Amino acid sequence: MPVKILVRYGEIALKGKNRGQFEQRLHQNLKAAVKGLSAEVVRLRGRFTVSGPDEYLDQMLESVSRVFGVVSISTVQETELDLDRIKEMAAEIVSRIFPELRTFKIAARRSNKKFPYPSPEINKLLGAHLQQLYPALEVNLHQPAFILAVEIGFDTAFLYLDRTAGPGGLPMGITGRSLLLLSGGIDSPAAGWLAMKRGLSVEALHFHSYPFTSRRSQEKAVELSRKLAVYSGKIPLHMINVASIQKELRSQCPEELGIILLRRMMLRLASLVSEERGLQALVTGENLGQVASQTLESINVISKATGMLILRPLLSMDKREIIDLARMIDTYDTSILPYEDCCTLFVPKNPTTKPKIEIVERVETRLDIARMLEEAIGSLETTIVKRVVW
Repeated sequence: MPVKILVRYGEIALKGKNRGQFEQRLHQNLKAAVKGLSAEVVRLRGRFTVSGPDEYLDQMLESVSRVFGVVSISTVQETELDLDRIKEMAAEIVSRIFPELRTFKIAARRSNKKFPYPSPEINKLLGAHLQQLYPALEVNLHQPAFILAVEIGFDTAFLYLDRTAGPGGLPMGITGRSLLLLSGGIDSPAAGWLAMKRGLSVEALHFHSYPFTSRRSQEKAVELSRKLAVYSGKIPLHMINVASIQKELRSQCPEELGIILLRRMMLRLASLVSEERGLQALVTGENLGQVASQTLESINVISKATGMLILRPLLSMDKREIIDLARMIDTYDTSILPYEDCCTLFVPKNPTTKPKIEIVERVETRLDIARMLEEAIGSLETTIVKRVVW
């Protein structure tokens, strides 16, 4: 038996003349989300519907609720724009939950102003009809046991009891393409998720130091990418070995500048990958003042290694907020696995917190940066990480 899901969006409706482009992108993303589930996505005025076999309902709900741009979804019953048919459908729905649930509220929304009954009148008429059929039902506007919602559309009416929140934001891919610098920590996956929420498609770049660190850090990056792919369908994951860069920095440069110099090299490598892939911005998990390399001075000096736009979605967030977000998107437990990564290797005892660009650039003249970058890029490996297929 086919089932139908009503999909609502919010911010997209405010896009004026560009609204059609945003709706078209959301339509594409919804179709991609339910691919393989024998589902059909239909674009309505101000809504989408996703229809498919009842056996795939849970999978469809899970997939659609992860699509950026979706504000909420509901499993709905659809009927004609006729008050008597709407009453019949309302009675059928209530018959499935009465007498277990006895207090109720009707919540009607009339998008189609040509329908002859305004929302308050629909509420009264349906409520009276249900109480006539089920005298034990009681109206409770403040704490009802169930809410029967009715949406009067332009072609049909939808009735439903449930509402599941989506992530909101903008359809992924509508604002551009970016490269996420994905470490093994808590912050960068959360930053990647927020970037996707603002409509950016994301590829990931992970730096590792094998054999100085184990393969576990790379496996961790794959798993974090898989967690993010739940929301995007798939993520290209690039990996670059920076062990030789770290050795050279350690042998030729002041220890206290090690992290600053390494991160500048990382940005240069990220810029090379972005240029090759046609990506428009870098996304990092930097959070102002969290560690020595994230002071205002350090961020400024590190940023000067590239001319690319760098987005920092977490910049002003409290650590507790970041942890809560990581838990919500299911990356936290993976992020805290105690696997050593390149950023924990050769950490100076007293890293500088207020580096000066002229000193850093002078130190870098000791290095053959072009050769170091070329050797590191030679280690580049790319994997397409996909979400779990239902």
